[in-house]
Amino acid sequence: MQHLRHCQVLTRVLLPSSHSAQQLKNNIPLASACSGLLSLRWGSGSSHQGHNYYSSRGPRFRYVLTGLVAGTGAVLAYGLHHNKAEQAAASVTHTSSLPVYSQEEVTKHSSLDQGVWVTYKGSVYDITDFVAKHPGGDKILLAAGGALEPFWALYAIHGQDHVLEILSEYKVGVLRPEDCKKQEIANSTDPYSTDPPRHPALIVNSLKPFNGEPPPALLTDNYITPSALFFKRNHFPVPQVDPSKYRLQIEGLLGGTISLTLEELKSRFPKHTVTATLQCAGNRRSDMHKAKQVKGLNWGVAAISNATWSGARLRDVLYHYGFDTEVTAKARHVQFEGLDLDVTGTSYGASIPLNKAVSEEGDVLLAYEMNGEDLPKDHGYPVRVIVPGTVGARNVKWLGKIIVSEEESQSHWQQNDYKGFPPGTDWDTVDYKSAPAIQELPVQSAITQPADGSIVDSNMEEVTVKGYAWSGGGREVVRVDVSVDGGKTWHVAEFQNSEEGQKPELSPPPGQAWAWKLWEITIPFPEGAQELELVCKAVDSSYNSQPDTVLPIWNLRGVLNNSWHRVKVKVN
Repeated sequence: MQHLRHCQVLTRVLLPSSHSAQQLKNNIPLASACSGLLSLRWGSGSSHQGHNYYSSRGPRFRYVLTGLVAGTGAVLAYGLHHNKAEQAAASVTHTSSLPVYSQEEVTKHSSLDQGVWVTYKGSVYDITDFVAKHPGGDKILLAAGGALEPFWALYAIHGQDHVLEILSEYKVGVLRPEDCKKQEIANSTDPYSTDPPRHPALIVNSLKPFNGEPPPALLTDNYITPSALFFKRNHFPVPQVDPSKYRLQIEGLLGGTISLTLEELKSRFPKHTVTATLQCAGNRRSDMHKAKQVKGLNWGVAAISNATWSGARLRDVLYHYGFDTEVTAKARHVQFEGLDLDVTGTSYGASIPLNKAVSEEGDVLLAYEMNGEDLPKDHGYPVRVIVPGTVGARNVKWLGKIIVSEEESQSHWQQNDYKGFPPGTDWDTVDYKSAPAIQELPVQSAITQPADGSIVDSNMEEVTVKGYAWSGGGREVVRVDVSVDGGKTWHVAEFQNSEEGQKPELSPPPGQAWAWKLWEITIPFPEGAQELELVCKAVDSSYNSQPDTVLPIWNLRGVLNNSWHRVKVKVN
């Protein structure tokens, strides 16, 4: 039991530098580099002795989510409360001289039978007793007998003080100088060093992997979001793909394996263009977090953007290579795998229902252009899937493989993440199989101007409110209601086009409203008002509307927040 305290990890506040001091003061611990979730059962529901131990300790051991765990891309709740005695014990350092080991000696300790040793920055650690308690499961054994640096470099969480304090308790020696130099050369490459540059205006939610959103005020300046400002959601380093060597594999029930070059994809199939909005499932998570703590990246209202996408229809490609009634009788899903990889070599994966994939009205693209140019590296160059009306997580970037299958993708991000659960579900009771993977998203709207906490001049006697609205599944937004008094009275906003003063284009065909609508309204101040509570809510073509509060839709992952968006401004 002496090592159990080494699993106690305190959640740290991780916010982009653009946040104010007051936001830092008020913020609750957030997950900064989330690409998925594992339950506290250390996997997909199996009981683990470490979990049972902590559960038996009662309410004193309260779990909180902190960050990514190497090898799984998962966010795990494993922070525990320290008492002063435990803190003092954990801070004790070894002052006596430690033995010097060669890399060859360390390498011999690469299994549970021989002991598990690792090196980090010139020190040697015996982590045998920690393996069973590692939040990422036995993926830690990938580093057994070698260096931690290549694995830890993928996830910023490992560089934090509390993780290093845990590691320090397992130190058994130091690595001889000549082997240290060899490791420095081998570990000198940062897996994120080849990531593309990003626009400085982006609000950064995590650097490695990079996740960022534009400032709300810039988001709705353009109907078509400039590629540089389009929100960026990455799970791993951006892969470097040589377009001349790129091959798209198509497998599964079509029979055999088809290999398509980029040029063949462009030349064999008609080019189709769709204007479509992508939204992360975690958009507006920060609002849900204010109501009750949730786990994940601290997205504001701008994890959503709109672009034109061009490429071959997935439907055309599948039918060209043998999709027919015989395949239809068996197939139920189309799976996608990206070329971005985690430390285990596992690619990001997802799937969509077959009927969406092959529907003539589904407009699913194998896109190679964004806003009239080649896909930017951050957005899936050279080819990505665009699934209009569907959550961003299914729009797989850097597409490497398509699988026509009877089964849904078994990837972590399809089975153990991007799912919605009821408000009463917590990390001890979550059952991932009890909820379907998110596909279509609910109706959504948000205010982008004015900003929360801003001041308006009373001499103006009115306030102009701007924002966006969108609904999943191709359902068109037909109305946006706006209030300046917290929802007591309502006004209907006008939809805007990208050009000043122009009206939106004609309504799209029913079920194919893939793009958002930007809206604007100017409303007089209520008499004597010193503070305005601005509220917006949207209604789609199926008359779905947004819930007025967060708590009825709250979930432990902080996804699917489409409650009324509220912004408070002061009248000067």
